[in-house]
Amino acid sequence: MAAAAHLPIAVAELLLARDILTAETAFRFLNPEISQLTDPFQMLGMTAAADRLEAAIARRETILLYGDYDVDGTTAVVLLKTAIEILAGPNGSEVRFHVPHRLREGYGIQSSVLETAAAEGVRLVISVDTGMRAFAEARRARELGLDLIITDHHLPDAADEVPIALAILNPNQPGCPYPEKSLCGAAIAFKLAQAVLERKDPIRAREKILPSFLKMVAIATVADAVPLKGENRVLAAVGLKELHHPAGAGLRALFQVASLDPTTKPLTSFDLGFRLAPRINAAGRMDIAAEVVELFTTRDHARALVLAQKLERLNTERRETEADVLRKVEARLATDTNLAAEKMVVMAGEGWHRGIIGILASRIVDRTAKPAIVVSIEEGIAYGSGRSIDGFPLLEAIETCADLYTRFGGHAFAVGFALPADRLPEMERRLYAFAQEKLAGRAAEQILRIHAELPLDQITPVLVGWLKKLEPWGHGNPEPVFVARNLRLTAPVRLMKERHIRLELATQAPPSNPAVRVNSTNAVGWNLAARAAQLGLKPGSQVNLAYRIRENDHPQYGGLQIEIAGLELADSL
Repeated sequence: MAAAAHLPIAVAELLLARDILTAETAFRFLNPEISQLTDPFQMLGMTAAADRLEAAIARRETILLYGDYDVDGTTAVVLLKTAIEILAGPNGSEVRFHVPHRLREGYGIQSSVLETAAAEGVRLVISVDTGMRAFAEARRARELGLDLIITDHHLPDAADEVPIALAILNPNQPGCPYPEKSLCGAAIAFKLAQAVLERKDPIRAREKILPSFLKMVAIATVADAVPLKGENRVLAAVGLKELHHPAGAGLRALFQVASLDPTTKPLTSFDLGFRLAPRINAAGRMDIAAEVVELFTTRDHARALVLAQKLERLNTERRETEADVLRKVEARLATDTNLAAEKMVVMAGEGWHRGIIGILASRIVDRTAKPAIVVSIEEGIAYGSGRSIDGFPLLEAIETCADLYTRFGGHAFAVGFALPADRLPEMERRLYAFAQEKLAGRAAEQILRIHAELPLDQITPVLVGWLKKLEPWGHGNPEPVFVARNLRLTAPVRLMKERHIRLELATQAPPSNPAVRVNSTNAVGWNLAARAAQLGLKPGSQVNLAYRIRENDHPQYGGLQIEIAGLELADSL
């Protein structure tokens, strides 16, 4: 592979591990571009959906977009609303939207909203990031004379039944030949926009409109933690590049409050997932998510900044609320022996804020390496949110309790549901039994996966440049962890803030080419002071190091840097 594709050995090794097996596929992977997007009309239902949307625009119908309150749902509304307004022109179809309030309405389509829309003359409703299990609501839409187009990425029910609608756009529905099954909700809304825009003016769409749309798609794709490979990689990578030139008032305001300047420093998937997405999500978690749509559609810079500052305040409030409940969660994890014995964690609390239970579930997964469900009990109703681990299908797990829920849905890694609180014990019993069966013989452990062996003297700026072409990192395309063996400590372990360490390391043999060494084998380990003490590290100790390569932009200590991911004495591996 290295010879055929003219790549460094380490990069070829990483590509092969990602099932990139030929020079041609390697080139496409390393050079994602918009021309690699799949024809949207390969998606089942796309022709009917595009035809009906075009007819609505031609007749200047009022169109309702029905979204969700998270990053995926709100950005999907923004994408489709913008696309329709471009096609309709200034005096064309009115595009309304409804983003439900998390606490008052909850997830999913509500018949009452459809009834109001029908009474006000709406005849076309397009759902985004919701609707795959809205059987009763789809029937009500038909009774009201509404044409319903469902765009969603959540899995159908266990029987593979789908709602009755004019069209359903979801690669996971039975019979859909679309090759990329793991698109997020905003990406599927984008595919509908791509279909109608390219049919009208393919050159303008490809060269001007769609690249701009990928900014929103990239944020949603990273935030929704879908695998960053295949078409998702193209959407995220091209979108990241486009975000370096934020044109809209809303994006610029959001960058400002997040202290990001993409014009001076390239954005990463970390920036999208941990700096932008939490601020966007904060609206739906703590207040009214509809304001996110306003933020990204307004052209008023002053109004955009007001909205972005509100998101910043809400995100601060979210962090404080989360920290308060997380202390209770961690205390229970530390003292509840029954929880420790189970293969998964189900934890409930009275009055826990529903906007943070999904985050809390993620925190439990991080700490325990077990699937986790967190439940908030309010006025006799239990609202739950779950997150999972590799190899444990969480949606399949909660489907064993389908008769207990008033509503539920999700996918293999994330679920949500509601049920009467008095049914919680039975739900826990079934879920624990399912987990015991599925995870039998599998210990809950944090696994550090090493992707390639790379001696420290082989790290060069050229290699790092190649590694950057594998970005963005994320689920399905993890940032590589390398291993270097038989390194010798040349100085005492240096403690930083009593929790972190800095090691001075040297290879046992002289480096093969000292001229290309770009750092002094300076390695930083976050929260590894206890580990270093456990190993008894001292000058002369020999270690094997699992590490990631980092770039430090500090004006004095800048350059390439080794970040320790794992540490063992050399004779222990």
